Amino acid sequence: MNRTETKFHNYNNGYLLIKRLFDVVISLIGLIISSPIILVTSVAILIDDFGPVFYSQTRIGKNGKEFKILKFRSMYIDADKEKIGLIEQNEVDGAMFKIQDDPRVTRVGNYIRRHSIDEIPQLINVLIGDMTLVGPRPPLPEEVKQYTDYDLNRLVVKPGCTGLWQVSGRNALDFDEMVELDLTYIKDASMLLDFKICIKTVWIMICPNNAY
Repeated sequence: MNRTETKFHNYNNGYLLIKRLFDVVISLIGLIISSPIILVTSVAILIDDFGPVFYSQTRIGKNGKEFKILKFRSMYIDADKEKIGLIEQNEVDGAMFKIQDDPRVTRVGNYIRRHSIDEIPQLINVLIGDMTLVGPRPPLPEEVKQYTDYDLNRLVVKPGCTGLWQVSGRNALDFDEMVELDLTYIKDASMLLDFKICIKTVWIMICPNNAY
């Protein structure tokens, strides 16, 4: 696949229907099973840095539509205001911002990020239809402003809680590699591939792979 053309062969109505049913069922089961983790994490966040347990942020979804993503709060309150002063420390090439030892991350936040526990609330985003379980990472509005026409191809489908990027190296990969993995997933999408990625994601939550 070159950087000028992307084809989406497998996103037919049958696949989308089954994928949506899969999303709803697994998200509901996931929220029920993880309820003890949700409770413990909420208490830990309050003890570590008293304040809101959840964090909501604007992200870009399918076809450029904005939505509010829900996560466990892993940073100190008002951490977004400090981002400008850290831009020069960005460790990821391209339209993303990541630094491994981000001073804005709390002690509990560091742990829940490493094990992807902070993303469990995104199952609610899946239930209401803003996201899917498996798909491209949902970008920030300021990231999308830096996208090329080719990069925008990753926005033709719903963003996911997990995807090929997350199970293939995550922050060890640069932006262009992430885009290629997302577009590869879109081109080869199937329920079997979704299931494999979900299984790998559960394993990575137990044995982290460069998440921070």
